[in-house]
Amino acid sequence: MSIIPSIFGGNGSNVFDPFSLDVWDPFQGFPFNNSLSASSSAREASQFASTRIDWKETPEAHVFKADLPGLKKEEVKVEVEEGKVLQISGERSKETEEKNDKWHRVERSSGKFFRRFKLPENAKVDEVKATMENGVLTVTVPKQEIKKPEVKSIEISA
Repeated sequence: MSIIPSIFGGNGSNVFDPFSLDVWDPFQGFPFNNSLSASSSAREASQFASTRIDWKETPEAHVFKADLPGLKKEEVKVEVEEGKVLQISGERSKETEEKNDKWHRVERSSGKFFRRFKLPENAKVDEVKATMENGVLTVTVPKQEIKKPEVKSIEISA
């Protein structure tokens, strides 16, 4: 218990208390709480739904990397749709709650995620490879070598 009295309500949280780990929610306790502020489970699901993915281009390929801690490769799907759209999706199941469990904090997100990327024209979609190691999904899309048009010089006669 904090020595500093709480000025924002009785949930034990205090923005002035350096030992308080809770963040003050200005909408907490309002009768319309569900309509204005997202519930914690909706916030968690949306965090996972917006899984961040890095995309870099090397001279040989386009490389996508996604941090998916705790997921198995069987829980992730990598597809190429309509020839030029890379689609990465999956789902992390919510941890089961046992009768005698007492949760103090739930910060790890659960739910579905779905990301799509329009691939450039030089992508070899038939040779896409995906690997998953230590919770990091790496999708490699090789690039085609774009041949420059051959230019033939024409001599101008008099």
